[in-house]
Amino acid sequence: MWLVGAGPGDPGLLTVRGLRALEGADVIVADRLGARSVLDGLAADGVELTAEIVDVGKLPGHHAVPQDAINALLVQLARDGKNVVRLKGGDPYVFGRGGEERAACRAAGIEVEVVAGITSAISVPAIAGIPLTHRGVATAFTVATGHDQIRDLGGGRDHTVVLLMGVGTLANSALTLARGDRGADCPVAIVEDGFGPGQRVTVGTLATIAEQAAVRGIRSPAVVVVGDVVRLSPYAPDALTTLDLTTFDPLAIPAERPTGKTPAT
Repeated sequence: MWLVGAGPGDPGLLTVRGLRALEGADVIVADRLGARSVLDGLAADGVELTAEIVDVGKLPGHHAVPQDAINALLVQLARDGKNVVRLKGGDPYVFGRGGEERAACRAAGIEVEVVAGITSAISVPAIAGIPLTHRGVATAFTVATGHDQIRDLGGGRDHTVVLLMGVGTLANSALTLARGDRGADCPVAIVEDGFGPGQRVTVGTLATIAEQAAVRGIRSPAVVVVGDVVRLSPYAPDALTTLDLTTFDPLAIPAERPTGKTPAT
């Protein structure tokens, strides 16, 4: 069995190794997000896959096929002598339950080869012009889900927070993060339907983002980015684009500390 990351939904971001696995598959067990749009995109580009496609897609708050049933299906298909590709959106090991599926197959004596995918946690902010780290602005990032308890998540605005599946709990997450060192005026961006036809970017602060999301009718799938790196986005309003990055060359070898203005906070 192959456990393949489909990436964020653009077939151009599927790895070559992942494509080769799909071309050799007898059965493709596919997720809804990312995976199905990649399969549709490949077909539109003239890539012919001969495999049977089994849809086990999950909607927010509703699992069309329970995880235990997916595990059992993968084991049964492999035992039937099929070349099986489990195609998952993003990367299988980033909030994708890929580790559980691999463990279930290994416990049944089935070898699994994992093909990493490009996670939406990095690629979707990138299309909005947001790097998760940037010299002089952010030195680390954390990826969490909106369902997690983020109360103990440390760091300030130089520690970027990426929330996946976080739209439903956005108001609570924003309030929780605003109470910490980041503060209520910390920049926030929401990127909806990254790489999809409904792609849209909303930028605000921890104090305003929940109301903005309600007014704009923001829906999943969406990636939420919190931190000063949001100021680097071309979608950020003028009031938030206050970082001064003119005092150093990001391509130069840092031989000495830059002089002049420091980045605004």
